[in-house]
Amino acid sequence: MNNTAKATVDKMFTAFGNGDVEKFIETVSVDTVWIYHGTQIIPKNTFEGKEGVRKFFDNILNNTEVISFEPQQFICEGKMVVVLGREHQRVKRSGKELRQKWVQVYTVENNLITRMEEFATSEVVD
Repeated sequence: MNNTAKATVDKMFTAFGNGDVEKFIETVSVDTVWIYHGTQIIPKNTFEGKEGVRKFFDNILNNTEVISFEPQQFICEGKMVVVLGREHQRVKRSGKELRQKWVQVYTVENNLITRMEEFATSEVVD
C-alpha cells in the first residue's frame, strides 16, 4: 500500500471538509485532470489544471450545502487510490436534498493528484 498516495488524498479530503479552497488546490498538480462522469441528476464534466479544480470545488460549495461527506473505503496500489464513499447534500437554489454513492479513482505522483475520475449515482431525497 502506498501510504504517500493515500496521505495526499487524505490531505485533499481534509481541505474539502474544512472548505479550504487553497489547501485543496495545493494537493493537485498544475496539469491535473478531473473527470466527473455524472449522475442521473448532476451532469458530466471535465476539469483541467488547478483553475479547473478550483471551479470543481467552487461549484460544490456555491451550489450545495454538504450535509455529510463520507469516504468509506480506501484501496491503494502504487500511485493509485480508489475511494468508495457516499454523501448527502442540499441544493441551495431548490432546497432539494440529494444522496450519492460514488467511486473516486485518484492518481498521485510526486505527492500531487494528477488525475481524479468519479463515478456516481444520485437520488433525490423527499
